Amino acid sequence: MGFADVVGYFALVLNLYSMSAKTEYRLRVISLIANLIYVGYGLLLDALPIIMGCSVAVLLHAYRLYKNKTNTYGTNTLSDTTGC
Repeated sequence: MGFADVVGYFALVLNLYSMSAKTEYRLRVISLIANLIYVGYGLLLDALPIIMGCSVAVLLHAYRLYKNKTNTYGTNTLSDTTGC
């Protein structure tokens, strides 16, 4: 197993772990980190589809984190709000 494989598996584990997060904020932060690592993995492999797809995911997670932070107005909208 080479270095690129280790990076890819680490990103995979982080991505799967993010799916167990109980709040949207935590899920997005962990997924953002995992996708950044996937971008690095794609660079190691010279795999443009991985680089492009994960770069878009990073931008989307960062945007949603930013929007959630700017829309708090004194309430905690970063926590999971299921409406129940």
